[in-house]
Amino acid sequence: MATEEAVGSERKRTALALFSGLGRRYDLLSAMLSLGQDPRWRREMVAAVAARPNERVLDVATGTGLVARELVRRYGCSVVGLDQSAAMLAGARDRLAHEPRLAQRIELAQGQAERLGFANGEFDHLTFTYLLRYVDDPVATLAELSRVVKPGGRIASLEFGLPDPPLWRAMWRLYTRVGLPAAGGLFGRDWYEVGRFLGPSIEQLYERWPLERQLELWKEAGISSVRQRRMSLGGGVVTWGVRRE
Repeated sequence: MATEEAVGSERKRTALALFSGLGRRYDLLSAMLSLGQDPRWRREMVAAVAARPNERVLDVATGTGLVARELVRRYGCSVVGLDQSAAMLAGARDRLAHEPRLAQRIELAQGQAERLGFANGEFDHLTFTYLLRYVDDPVATLAELSRVVKPGGRIASLEFGLPDPPLWRAMWRLYTRVGLPAAGGLFGRDWYEVGRFLGPSIEQLYERWPLERQLELWKEAGISSVRQRRMSLGGGVVTWGVRRE
């Protein structure tokens, strides 16, 4: 697995630096900064997986293990939670230390989504959260994610979205440019910087890869029956599909 020192991309280094000190309060603050919507979005993504108790799921960009824990609670499956940040994985381990029943079914690993150290078809299903904004080549990354899933396995993701109606888009921009940094700043300089970073980074993703094009990328990566659900007026986007036979 790649270490943080091996991450050469400027985009990846920026992400690592931003989130390196946030593991302790990440779960609470991510919910607060999304106006309470983030947990609901994650549950919707997990619901799309429909894993069985004897199956194994890879959760990429696991962070503090929010999705990994929800997968085990809901399905009783086994999960490998992978993240490039050692600090976020430390936060995940801290949380699992208080939930030994879940810890027995979750393995944590450090690595990068672009270069997964797993065999072809090693996992029954795969999830990834808030990932595509941080990779340089979403096309190659989606192909790599698809590679490690068995044919017929489900792949599901969650990403921030852009609200559609002009009024809501204007309000969203005001919140992400002013309200979000201010709210983050109440918890320290690190969270102020994250709040200031999020809005522009979300818009940059959709400038590079509009939703319609993202759906095409999934299909090009060998994923069929791709569906998408926009939630909270478009503020969150859940995408899921099936690894082609």
